[in-house]
Amino acid sequence: MINQAISSHAMKVVHIAPHFNNCGNGVVNVAVDLACMQSRIGIDVVFVGAGGSFRELLTREGVTVHSIEVSSKRHLLSTYRNLRRVVGEFDPDIVHAHMIPGALFAYVLKRGARFKLITSVHNSGRFGTPLMSVGDISICASNYLAAEMRARGIPSRKIRVVLNGPLGSPRESSSSRDVTLKRPAVITIAELVTFKGLGDLIAAFSIVAAKSRDAHLYIVGAGPERSKFERQALASSCADRITFCGSIADPASHLRSADIFVLASHREGFGLVLAEARQAGCAIIATRTGGIPEVLDRGSAGILVPAHSPAHLAEALTHLIEDADLRQTWRANASRNLEWLACLRAAKETLSVYNEACGVSA
Repeated sequence: MINQAISSHAMKVVHIAPHFNNCGNGVVNVAVDLACMQSRIGIDVVFVGAGGSFRELLTREGVTVHSIEVSSKRHLLSTYRNLRRVVGEFDPDIVHAHMIPGALFAYVLKRGARFKLITSVHNSGRFGTPLMSVGDISICASNYLAAEMRARGIPSRKIRVVLNGPLGSPRESSSSRDVTLKRPAVITIAELVTFKGLGDLIAAFSIVAAKSRDAHLYIVGAGPERSKFERQALASSCADRITFCGSIADPASHLRSADIFVLASHREGFGLVLAEARQAGCAIIATRTGGIPEVLDRGSAGILVPAHSPAHLAEALTHLIEDADLRQTWRANASRNLEWLACLRAAKETLSVYNEACGVSA
């Protein structure tokens, strides 16, 4: 059994996440996946977050759920009291925090408690990221993030790398309906904010669309800057071929229907959606930044282009749109070597970190 290293009792774990809402948030998706997989392999799991639609899934997987608004600055005292109650009653071996507020609350609660604090570093370039080092061990979602943490002065002895693994996730739905996209279909799935490179992608597609009259761009996601990108698309000469789809709880059907997936991020800790695009068999173009090259097997599973460069992005898009054989080659490349992206692999490796923190030899 995977948790056979725990000899005296079943391991007890508390996950603290921003929320448990199915809105495409990568941090939440990773936390929910880990909680569900750990419950499946015999760990006693509690999940704490502001609430959301994943409650049914978590409960069905045997995870105990507590709705606590951990990120609210207005209710710090009540949040602390609620967390202290949950942790005190559950008496966990591990508290696993997936965000800075949760990590800081857990650090305060750790005084006089027996649990070990594990933090997860999911994102790159965030000012507060070094605060995640308050844990006994910080798990980084990519080697890039681990190097970034070390560069900020966090000692290597406190850093471990567990690459994300979304494939085979309990979140996957077998009932998603097929959709029909106008082809060749280019798709991106991202939060609608500047650092995700949406402006670069729209600019690049405008260049491509002038030559490729049948190409269509589908932008899946929500975010605070949606109106800005909509204005940019409307001002282009191909506004009628750019569709803003909004947030989609299960975008797998859109990925399966697409020809090309693009992630134009300016920074990226890992890029879960790239793994999902690989599984769907899309030809992939992404920026050479952060942990993206790791997800794309250093460029063998997808075309890497410089960030902040619509011209390079347009060139790669043009080649794939105009050359069906080349597109098929990159679709095949994306579909190879997917085993390491498995959810169960990530859960096993995370458990190894827990055992190490608890001083248990696996």
